[in-house]
Amino acid sequence: MLSAQNVSLQFGKRVLFDEVNISFSGNNCYGIIGANGAGKSTFLKILSGEKDPNTGSVSLESGKRMAVLKQEHFEFDEVSVLNTVLMGHKVLWDIMTQKDALYAKPDFSDEDGIKASELETEFAEMDGWNAEPEAASLLSGIGIEEKNHQKLMKELDGNQKVRVLLAQALFGAPDVLILDEPTNDLDLKTITWLEDFLLDFKNTVIVVSHDRHFLDTVCTHIVDIDFAKANLYTGNYSFWYQSSQLALRQKLNQNKKTEEKRKEMQAFIDRFSANASKSRQATARKKMLEKLNVEEIRPSSRKYPGIIFQAEREVGKQLLNITNLSANAEDGTPLFSGLNLEMNPGDKITVIAQNSLATTALYQILNGEREPDSGTFEFGQTITTGYLPNENEHYFDNNLSLIDWLRQYSEEKDEAYIRGFLGKMLFSGEESLKMSNVLSGGEKVRCMLSKMMMANANILMFDEPTNHLDLESITALNNSMLNFKESIIFTSHDHEITQTVANRVIELGPHGFIDSLKDYDEFMKDTGIEEQRKVIHGQEIAV
Repeated sequence: MLSAQNVSLQFGKRVLFDEVNISFSGNNCYGIIGANGAGKSTFLKILSGEKDPNTGSVSLESGKRMAVLKQEHFEFDEVSVLNTVLMGHKVLWDIMTQKDALYAKPDFSDEDGIKASELETEFAEMDGWNAEPEAASLLSGIGIEEKNHQKLMKELDGNQKVRVLLAQALFGAPDVLILDEPTNDLDLKTITWLEDFLLDFKNTVIVVSHDRHFLDTVCTHIVDIDFAKANLYTGNYSFWYQSSQLALRQKLNQNKKTEEKRKEMQAFIDRFSANASKSRQATARKKMLEKLNVEEIRPSSRKYPGIIFQAEREVGKQLLNITNLSANAEDGTPLFSGLNLEMNPGDKITVIAQNSLATTALYQILNGEREPDSGTFEFGQTITTGYLPNENEHYFDNNLSLIDWLRQYSEEKDEAYIRGFLGKMLFSGEESLKMSNVLSGGEKVRCMLSKMMMANANILMFDEPTNHLDLESITALNNSMLNFKESIIFTSHDHEITQTVANRVIELGPHGFIDSLKDYDEFMKDTGIEEQRKVIHGQEIAV
């Protein structure tokens, strides 16, 4: 349906793609992965026709329609929300605007009548009469309330605009749907809605995302951009990751016989195929995996950072006690109130809220960055803390090399010691001499993680730790949080981290809180919690 033939792209001496050949077709979802800078978003732009390659071509089957999630948030500012979605189906929208223009003419002629009749026939054949209800249903499903459907786009906030543009891309069931980071700025409930939508979507989806749970749920194939090529693999992200790691271990084990390696790989495929039968894409995914040839699985060249949190001492009986804690926004509006919490050894608590300002305010209070509006908190005498904030710009407002930047936070000043922590986060050799004020967002987060590892704390706090990180760093962070023996408080929009790490859920609201010992998925499915949620948020909406 959509294919790239001998596509090459080069910037100066840097070759991004070298004669890439790949096809996308059928009721399949292709997840595009690759290290930061590998060219994932650029590849989508080539596929969509937004960017031309140096050589090669991209072709879409005749008569097929492509839709792309737009990243330009101001393009439709003077258009109503509902019409912005309808404009996602360009042919249908053109017919609608032509009809309206004809019927608005004061001197409507016989010729106009014939043209209007032709347009009405096309409109009916495209099921145009159901277009507005379908667009409205999409908007409601993605969290845009009906009262906002007739507003101009410029009246919405940034998060709402992203949702409308996503609905625009989804509208009208395009034959090929291209999505670049569609889960950005979406809460976990809306991401789940999008997953369900794409699982029922009958055409081709091509998506770039750093959300592993999302990729695992919706993807039938993974396209790995590596060494200037696009390598296609059957299965979801977890299958690609685990199989590539197994292939790498086998490659390093030179003594194992080829037949033994083959049997080990085939056993892995069989095991994963059996697990796939329990997934929401059960039949199709299981059949594809069963047809997979073990020779197709190759080791990845990815480098994963070494994130290892080790507490210098175990926690005692008293960890953290919070009494009647409250925080307000700058205008006095309550962010959360009346929080009472006693943290226990082994607790790995995820803190959630409808308003992200509430969770950030809690971390800022616990780390001395702001005062509570009421209430108190106290850490136990054995407790030391490590903190990864949501915003870290002020930590890098200096002109220091990474070695000198990290040395600020270390009692041990030896350069080899400092380089060891930077090296774990893939800052080796000349990379460790980079200036701290020119780092990318992902590099800053990796520096902050080096700082956290160095602290050897026994309570770790993370406020949206996966922001700006690539899949490799997110996977390493997830594993480190799982392996940490002491206690954690964290907030993350990464479903996989939230579900696998947390053994306790705290939901904050302006009128109270909920404290549950369930894991995240169990907590969200518990209908008994819904009434409590309405009370703490002061309104009848669900998270």
